[in-house]
Amino acid sequence: MNTTDFGNPDVIVIGAGNAAACAALAAREGGADVIMLEAAPLEECGGNSRYTGGLMRFVFNNVEELAQVIPDLTEEEKKLHDFGTYTSDQYYDDMGRITQYRTDPDLCELLISRSYETIVWLRKKGVRFQASFGRQSHKIGNKYKFWGGLAAETWGGGHGLVENEHKACEREGIKIFYETEAVALLTDDNGAVCGVRAKRKGKNVEIRAKAVVLACGGFESSSEMRARYLGPNWDLAKVRGTRFNTGIGIRMALAIGAMPYGHWSGCHAVGWDLNAPPFGDLAVGDAFQKHSYPWGIMVNARGERFVDEGADFRNYTYAKYGSVILSQPGMFAWQIFDNKIIPALRDEYRIKRVTKARADTLEELVKKLEGVDAEACLREIKAYNKAVRTDIPYNSAIKDGRRTEGLKINKTNWANTIEEPPFEAYGVTCGVTFSFGGVKVNTSGQVENTAGNLIAGLYAAGELVGGLFYHNYPGGTGLTSGAVFGKLAGTSAAANLKR
Repeated sequence: MNTTDFGNPDVIVIGAGNAAACAALAAREGGADVIMLEAAPLEECGGNSRYTGGLMRFVFNNVEELAQVIPDLTEEEKKLHDFGTYTSDQYYDDMGRITQYRTDPDLCELLISRSYETIVWLRKKGVRFQASFGRQSHKIGNKYKFWGGLAAETWGGGHGLVENEHKACEREGIKIFYETEAVALLTDDNGAVCGVRAKRKGKNVEIRAKAVVLACGGFESSSEMRARYLGPNWDLAKVRGTRFNTGIGIRMALAIGAMPYGHWSGCHAVGWDLNAPPFGDLAVGDAFQKHSYPWGIMVNARGERFVDEGADFRNYTYAKYGSVILSQPGMFAWQIFDNKIIPALRDEYRIKRVTKARADTLEELVKKLEGVDAEACLREIKAYNKAVRTDIPYNSAIKDGRRTEGLKINKTNWANTIEEPPFEAYGVTCGVTFSFGGVKVNTSGQVENTAGNLIAGLYAAGELVGGLFYHNYPGGTGLTSGAVFGKLAGTSAAANLKR
């Protein structure tokens, strides 16, 4: 391919997922000529965004505001469902609490204050949303009540999100070049970014532009970088999403002096099927996850519980419990449920490719848990059952306080006894979603260098923006962050071209 085939873009966006598409669309809206470079082939395009369930966390103060995002909501659905609200104060509280108050206050404010307007902007660009019925609501009396601040998801999940964003790019004349991996940033004599060096189907090319937006993911798909920054055994963890997020965008930026920022030894990691493939499978999507653990118990190879499964709603614990599972002997665990809970398990427990054991007695079940000390596990379950406060009513829609007492690790909510047959157990390991460490950007999405100065012509969005998430994150914030900072970076890049 000749470099002339890329045209004369004003802005080059590296990546083709949600953050990249938002950056490209915003830059185009600002009058810039834009192209996107995607390392993956067409059939695997879209980065981690394509593997998600499509949930997006944003501020809304009433159901009418939610209807601006989901215009298909009927009057009957509004009456039958209590969608609640998710105020900016609640969002701030969740971001602070979940990240142990380390989140960058300026970036956090941008995320929250622009979340709603960005989601509405996305809808106007052609992204369809639907209410998260089932996944984020519970029936109480005659009404379904939403909990956890998540009420909307993209139509068709992550696949639908990427498909609609790419259609919007096509409508607006933004060309995506597949199998085109960026490998280095080009700079001029003043240190300003002026283009990209890339490999186009194995051939080296140089593409000139006035600005570059990095939106090509974190380093979660690189076993070497996981081991280097996350620590021992992280190179052995499974990856939930794309195999193409190898940290190249971060490395390119650091090579020209960008400031490393954020929680480099932290990541989003969940309980993932024990026998899932090394990287995500688009045919399965995010269904290898196993997120009904708050209603059961988890045991490790020693047959011991090792975490408070009911510490909080799963939206606020699932992204950190993957790392806890990785730290267990053999890097696996089993989730155990009885017949009281089995009918309420999330849909991902019913896929064909699942690591599962089932039995009519606990004695029989523990013997089927591969790698687990069966006798110790049986003792653990019996001790747990005795410790459950059965006098406290169980209510999955609230933090019900139904707890255990007297155990080494008590369960603080949704403590159900494991005693009603049949019994089921599901084998899980750690599945890495995305890394938290990245580069520092200012409130315009422009990358800063190690001296705290701006790198002219360089912007960043998505997973490789450091400073937002530490230790954990509120569920549904990743896609919203990608959209908010993608739109911000694209808008700023186009505005700076005019200046």
